[in-house]
Parts: sequence; C-alpha cells; structure tokens
Amino acid sequence: MAEETIFSKIIRKEIPAEILYQDELVTAFRDIHPKAPTHVLIVPNVLIPTVNEVEPEHELALGRLFTVARKLAADAGLAEDGYRLIVNCNRHGGQEVYHIHMHLLGGRPLGPMLAR
Repeated sequence: MAEETIFSKIIRKEIPAEILYQDELVTAFRDIHPKAPTHVLIVPNVLIPTVNEVEPEHELALGRLFTVARKLAADAGLAEDGYRLIVNCNRHGGQEVYHIHMHLLGGRPLGPMLAR
C-alpha cells in the first residue's frame, strides 16, 4: 500500500490549498513554491506513487490530467504563447512528492528543458 501524501489531504480539503479545479478523477491547485508566474499541480484523486505504478485502470484519470491542463492553461491566458507540462518520476527525475502529478507552468518564456 502506498504512503499517503500531502496531496491526499489537499484532495480531501483537510489542509488549505488554492484549488482551481476538482472533479471525481483529478484535483488541480496552485504550487506553494511556484517556478513560473503560473504553476499549477494537477493530481489524480487516487494515490499512484510514480509513473512506474501506472496501470491500465488509471488511464481515464491520467488522461483527465491533460484535458484539465488544457482548460486551466486557456483560463490563465497561456494557450497562445505556450506552456510546459512536466511529470517527474522518482529521485533522479526530480520527483519530491510520491503521488503522481503534472506541473503546468507558464506566463513567461521557460527556456531550455534541461540545463547542460
């Protein structure tokens, strides 16, 4: 069984967060340490620790991450200039919270994907 994370508590509204979207599959909220003018985390409501634990039954929720990202990017006025979606996996991938999540970043030029 996966360890519960802070994201689980945000989904259940047990701790405060600026929730921008929530339905039966996913929750989206502002990152408390933003790396861009717009930095939103979109998480499945079911706890999936990493991409390595994704199963076929998760496809609907994980697909919803993208449709919600599209909606939030449009709502924030990011669609025309562009934005970045990031999913990290495990320590070397930069994952800090072990509840799979997508970062939606935008609002300024984001530069190259990785530093050399």
